[in-house]
Amino acid sequence: MLKPFYQQKVPEAGCDEAGRGCLAGPVFAAAVILPLDFQNPLLNDSKQLKEEDRYMLREVILQNAIAWAVASVDHDEIDRINILQASLKAMHLSLDQLSTRPGLILVDGNRFNAYPFTPHITVVKGDAEYASIAAASILAKTFRDDHMHNMHNEFPHYEWKQNKGYPTLAHRLAIKAFGPSPYHRMSFKWRLDDADIPAV
Repeated sequence: MLKPFYQQKVPEAGCDEAGRGCLAGPVFAAAVILPLDFQNPLLNDSKQLKEEDRYMLREVILQNAIAWAVASVDHDEIDRINILQASLKAMHLSLDQLSTRPGLILVDGNRFNAYPFTPHITVVKGDAEYASIAAASILAKTFRDDHMHNMHNEFPHYEWKQNKGYPTLAHRLAIKAFGPSPYHRMSFKWRLDDADIPAV
C-alpha cells in the first residue's frame, strides 16, 4: 500500500506529468487532493498498471477526490521553452484549476518551480510512494492517452494509438517514411540514423 499522505495538518496535492519522453503531442500534468481515508489496493504508479486498471482507477479517483485537475502544454510551447519547463508549467496549470487550495504540494521527481504561496516537496519516484502522486500520474497518463488516440485518427501511420507518441521503432520508421507531422516536437532529436532503423 502507498503512503496515504505526507502530513495531515493541511490539504496536500499530488502532482505528476505524462508524455515527457514523447516525440509528438503535448505533455500532460495532473494535480489531485485525496481524502485522508482514501484507500485502494490497486493504486500505484501508472507505469506499473495495466491499461484497464488505469482507466478503472481513474473513475475511482474522479469520484472520490476532494479536488482534481488536468492540464497540458502543447508541442509548440515545448519547443519554445523546453520539455522540462513545459512539464513544470503543466503542473502549475493543473494546480491553478483545483477547486480546493492545497497547503502543501507533493511533486514526483526532483525538479519543480515554486508555486505561489504554497510550499512543495519533491519526491523521486513519488508516484510509487504517495497515493496522491500516484493518482495524479494515472489522471495525467489516461487523459494524455485519450488525446493521443484522437490524434491517431488524423495521422494513423504514426501508430499513436499504440505508442502514444513515444519513440518506438514503428514510430521512428514512420517519421523516416512520412516526415514529421504538425504535432511532432521539432526540438527533439529524431535519431533516424539509428542502426536499428532500416532504409526505407
